[in-house]
Amino acid sequence: MQLPEKRKVLIIDDHPIVRDGLKQCLDQEDDLVVCGMLEDERSALQTIGETRPDLVIVDLALKDSSGINVLKEIKATFPDLYCLVLSMHDETIYAERSLQAGARGYAMKQESADILLQAIRKVLQGDIYLSGQMSDVVINRMAGNGKGKTGIDALSNRELEVFELIGNGVATRKISEKLNISVKTVETHRARIKDKLGIQNSTELVHYAVNWIKQDT
Repeated sequence: MQLPEKRKVLIIDDHPIVRDGLKQCLDQEDDLVVCGMLEDERSALQTIGETRPDLVIVDLALKDSSGINVLKEIKATFPDLYCLVLSMHDETIYAERSLQAGARGYAMKQESADILLQAIRKVLQGDIYLSGQMSDVVINRMAGNGKGKTGIDALSNRELEVFELIGNGVATRKISEKLNISVKTVETHRARIKDKLGIQNSTELVHYAVNWIKQDT
């Protein structure tokens, strides 16, 4: 009896233990096999072209790049490729952003292996995977029953990137270099962040960002 062809999965995560753990988990399944593992986006598009995975698992917190940007690049180059985000970040803040960037699902790293496998198979079937709680949030928002975006949720993707870097202690000039934008643009983002969060000054912004990073990790 011929075994069914295994679906190929590419992992993009900057933590070796996570990559190795995912590979061990997926390779023991009859219908899945890991075809590659990367720690950042530098060779992602090339590796995808060479290995032709059926699914890419992407972490949002990569060493030198944003997982959101990786999703956008993959979507632009391989529009039919399925992507699943696997992250420690709060799904209420990042799940919708990830779907908008091209992901077909969002799973938290705190979930069990069974939940992860369920998410992978659901996405591979062409469906969208979200937790039950997050599905309710998205449905209510689409139906107009949810509250408007406030606080962190109101920040744009770029503003959220800047906010995270502030919380990680990165200075304005370094943020400029890391995101390849001008110092003036960084300052503009800082001003918009303060306005959206109701923050009065830079010291308060730093404290808010640092505390938020601690809560989100």
